[in-house]
Amino acid sequence: MKTAFVFPGQGSQSIGMLNSWVDNKIVNETMSLASDTLNQDIKKIIHEGPIDNLNLTLNTQPIMLAVGFAFFSAWCNAGGKLPSIMSGHSLGEYTALVAAEAISFPDALRLVRFRAEAMQSVIPIGVGLMAAVIGLNVDVIIDICKLNTTNDSVVEVVNFNSPNQVVIAGNKAAVLKLSEELKKHGAKKVIILPVSAPFHSSLLKPVYEILLDFLDNIEIRTPKIDVINNVDVKIYRDPSYIREALARQSCNPVRWIEIIKEMSNMGIKNVIECGPGVVLSGLTKRIDSSLFSKSINNPDSLQDVLNYLN
Repeated sequence: MKTAFVFPGQGSQSIGMLNSWVDNKIVNETMSLASDTLNQDIKKIIHEGPIDNLNLTLNTQPIMLAVGFAFFSAWCNAGGKLPSIMSGHSLGEYTALVAAEAISFPDALRLVRFRAEAMQSVIPIGVGLMAAVIGLNVDVIIDICKLNTTNDSVVEVVNFNSPNQVVIAGNKAAVLKLSEELKKHGAKKVIILPVSAPFHSSLLKPVYEILLDFLDNIEIRTPKIDVINNVDVKIYRDPSYIREALARQSCNPVRWIEIIKEMSNMGIKNVIECGPGVVLSGLTKRIDSSLFSKSINNPDSLQDVLNYLN
């Protein structure tokens, strides 16, 4: 049976997410390399927090990439089979490209740190906001967003996560106002997300050129494992196309529903989430219940998936 690996983005982080891996040599070595590359003790942030420090996008992006790649490295070291295809949610796309050996781990760490700096420089902390909307028709949400967007205030759907969950982003006041309006229209829940910028919204359009210039100095190779990108739901093997798609991803929606459906159309039967939390596993089941979905987020779950797939 064909298997896909997917990597989570921001929002899946938590204090202590490496606690169960303290005795895993590969995870420890990977995290130490990340700390050395960034000249920052990221393991200390993960273990001790505070949570506001972990949630700061300048820290979250490289930390989530490092943790996801550490878990993937542990999988490979344990004898796990390589997947047929990969993808990642938002930041997780970068992790997938590292796992596919398209970008080196140190280069990717520097790249996502720069990405975070660029995003935060365009939208200062406290100006933007993101919220998950659960239990309301996507088309209704899109229409309400359009009605509430003006030249001075933006609120948009930026993550199409599952049939009953999307994420909106934009100016803080507009997102807060729309959150209350969506509840009145029947949304079961509206959850403010622990991120410090309105990722994937049009407010971040200036990031495109900034990131594209930086990407020109990053060596990108043809992936050894195909990666479905977020912005087009396509597989690009040409490094120039990968660069451009990564830059566009910063200010365009994550089309996760389409990504999982495309995997299913390609004959994928197992979708394995590799990283902290279980967000993508849950989304996968809601998008296509016929797919086997499991998260590798601790040594026990890694062994469970090994037993199932091998």
